[in-house]
Amino acid sequence: MTLTLIGAAILPVIILLLFVYRKDKQEKEPLGMLLKAFFFGVLSCIPAALMESVLQNFAPPSEMVIANGIFMGFGVAGFSEELWKLILLSLAIWKSKEFDEYFDGIVYATFVSLGFACLENLLYVFNAGGLSESIATGIMRALLSVPAHFLFGVMMGYYFSLAKFDPKHRFGNILKALFIPVLLHGTFDALLFIAGGGVLFGAILLVVFIVFDIKMWKWGLKRIRILQQLSQQQNFNREDPFEGFKWEV
Repeated sequence: MTLTLIGAAILPVIILLLFVYRKDKQEKEPLGMLLKAFFFGVLSCIPAALMESVLQNFAPPSEMVIANGIFMGFGVAGFSEELWKLILLSLAIWKSKEFDEYFDGIVYATFVSLGFACLENLLYVFNAGGLSESIATGIMRALLSVPAHFLFGVMMGYYFSLAKFDPKHRFGNILKALFIPVLLHGTFDALLFIAGGGVLFGAILLVVFIVFDIKMWKWGLKRIRILQQLSQQQNFNREDPFEGFKWEV
């Protein structure tokens, strides 16, 4: 039973780690650095959980479904988790000599984000109740929550790389590396929180949620392609890697 639950929790994480690793076309990152990023993502769960436990005390009453859902989605889960992922990502790789091309930001940010998702998934699966409930939880999170953390990491890594390699716009891109994932994470969670407030209202919000999830995948895959292009261009033109490239924000 234990091995089954562990497998249900970590298999989607492994699949997405391999997916982004294969997307790194120019120069594969060292295994040691990837493991470091993943471990730092696991570590980020601790301060994020502590911060969430404090912020939850300021949440509106659960009867106020919309207000509570927005606060819990954006103010608690979104802000706390993405803030600490970004902090641990910065500590793990900002000064590393291995962070030397654009796509590296997405690789390392997704490894941090999926490290966070891995521990979170294990906790949810093992605390769901019986075996059937735990497997159901693992399946739902494999389809929704783990890919969402991956996409938050893609967006964080995209702007994190722009901050690294475009010093003129560093501060703005660091802010985007935090607040765009917070916005996406908050929207993702808030829709799910609020959808539980009523059958008809919930059904409408679930449709909105599905559309939003599809859009997130489109945004994420587009930014993967952009940084792949920039990394390729960077290897051909080290003097001016921005020449002829049209930015997508």
